[in-house]
Amino acid sequence: MGFGSYDESEQGSQEIDTDLDEDTVDGRDTDHDGEVDFENGASNDELLDRLQDIKDET
Repeated sequence: MGFGSYDESEQGSQEIDTDLDEDTVDGRDTDHDGEVDFENGASNDELLDRLQDIKDET
């Protein structure tokens, strides 16, 4: 088989799992009450200058 070709006999035998209840994630189980801190090492002026450079390139 070449790139993009398919076996037509397999098209009718595909099964789709429609039972989503067992695989569903409850959003309340994944709550996060922590904090995230980071430093990017650049000042606001440096970041704005870089943004302007990117805009000028396009």
